[in-house]
Amino acid sequence: MTGVIDLAVPQLIDAGDQLHAQISVSSIECRIVDVDTLTDLAQAHPPSVGHRSLHAWADLIADPQRDVSLPPAAHAVPDAVGHTMTSEHYARATLAETLALKGTLATLVTANLRDYQVRGVGFLAEAVRATGGAVLSDEMGLGKTLQAIAFLANIAAESDNPALVICPTSLVTNWLRELEHFAPTLRAAAYRGGDLAQLDDVDVVVTGYPTLRGHQSSLTAATWSTLVFDEAQFLKNHRTQVSKAARGLNATARIALTGTPVENHLDELWSILNLVAKPRYGNRTLFRRRYTLPIAQGSTDAMRRMRANIAPIVLGRTKAQVATTLPAKLHTDITCDLSDEQAAKYDALLNAAVEAGFGEGTTRHGRILATLTRLKQVCNHPDLATPDPEWRTTDLAGRSGKLDALTDVIETNLETDSPTIIFTQYRRTGELLRAHLTEVFGISVPYLHGGLGGAARDVIVDDYQAGRGSGILLASVKAAGTGLTLTRAADVVHFDRWWNPAVEAQASDRVHRIGQTRTVTVTTLTTAGTIEEHIAAMHRRKSALTLDSDSSALAELTALSDEGLIEMLRRTRDEEVCE
Repeated sequence: MTGVIDLAVPQLIDAGDQLHAQISVSSIECRIVDVDTLTDLAQAHPPSVGHRSLHAWADLIADPQRDVSLPPAAHAVPDAVGHTMTSEHYARATLAETLALKGTLATLVTANLRDYQVRGVGFLAEAVRATGGAVLSDEMGLGKTLQAIAFLANIAAESDNPALVICPTSLVTNWLRELEHFAPTLRAAAYRGGDLAQLDDVDVVVTGYPTLRGHQSSLTAATWSTLVFDEAQFLKNHRTQVSKAARGLNATARIALTGTPVENHLDELWSILNLVAKPRYGNRTLFRRRYTLPIAQGSTDAMRRMRANIAPIVLGRTKAQVATTLPAKLHTDITCDLSDEQAAKYDALLNAAVEAGFGEGTTRHGRILATLTRLKQVCNHPDLATPDPEWRTTDLAGRSGKLDALTDVIETNLETDSPTIIFTQYRRTGELLRAHLTEVFGISVPYLHGGLGGAARDVIVDDYQAGRGSGILLASVKAAGTGLTLTRAADVVHFDRWWNPAVEAQASDRVHRIGQTRTVTVTTLTTAGTIEEHIAAMHRRKSALTLDSDSSALAELTALSDEGLIEMLRRTRDEEVCE
């Protein structure tokens, strides 16, 4: 169950009265609609031809206190396990509360909140009252930040203490701007170190994770009304210094925002749950025994039980469920050949690694990662095979199948005035691409990466969104893959493949999010017969956007035996021309 039951309409027509006798709860399929959409549906389907649940809901929307009996189909939303359905009483009560909250929020925030966002704010309030914390894990682009701001605005009068928002450093300015824009009555300020007394007159303090780590004593000595951990996957390892600092903060309520509560394994989910609701999730060993280990072994029953257990705390909706007005997102895979130079360097690097051996334990993991990284960089361009590459901009073309394919894509997009974002995993690859594109097309190509200061990053994002420049933007997957809105573009190119599909999806959703009005095309470039093709196959098999475990391609590869790893890394077939 998605956690949104007040606006969920079962896709059952006419059979509502006989629901319990004809269909099992686990077979019910529901979709989430806005109130206005539901009213339109009711008007389009007269009660004389059935559709009793639609008209019952439409009557309640018009008057939540009206004496209307909901047929079973009107509240047949399965629970997380799929064994029982939502009660009529709870469904009606939640609808009434959500409609009332919508009216309240209209006076507090300047945004026209969508119904699922209003429900998200209500869910946060319910979870905080019940357990002290909540996790909002809506898919990227559905407005988690806005929902958190609306929540803060709604509870601001309940405490004399300020709220604290902790986020990646690159998003501090963005949070301040969003707070000023959507909740102008909230006084917000950034904390970058020093005496907290200077922030006595603010309602919301925004700081970065590095500042939390470096100024832990000051931040943990204060009392906060609410803690908001944005991009909470940064705290997925509970043993790190910044995670320990986060757990030492003193607050009444704790909220985690993350589109990927699981990137690699379920221990990461436990870490986030422990952060926001420690009394309920204090025992990691018990969580592993009940859920992590059985799910890793393929137990669907354990997965259902875990979903039921976390349902009161974790709310995650997808675009397919709630953002029906978003344009389509199309995926295109381009398979490219290695040049002769690339193939020779790829084979030489792999042979050298095999000769040296991969070792055991932590040494093995490090050697495998180094080998995989160098092979992937060769797939990008042969000049990246050396530790400190040097290149001439006039000598880059024709030596990499992927670079030539990217050049063709960018040439077409420049001709059609189609703004494009190119994501890469590696800093040096981005620098090479910028040099090449500048040389070939005579344009300035900004590069958004983790080495830039906050002010420089803000200028690049603001200029891009404002329509300035060529429309081509280079970006690091990690630096630009979270928290930013880049809806000027409708084309995304992943020049190389990240280990985890969830991270790639996060990056793509900087473009495919609320505010986008055009169909988004996501293009991935993959070199045939190489490690990249195996990563692509792993991505197709697994998705870390679900709560499945161990979806990282890197985790799979490092777990292989030497023989299995070498077999996978060897070039497996003759490369074909890009298609």
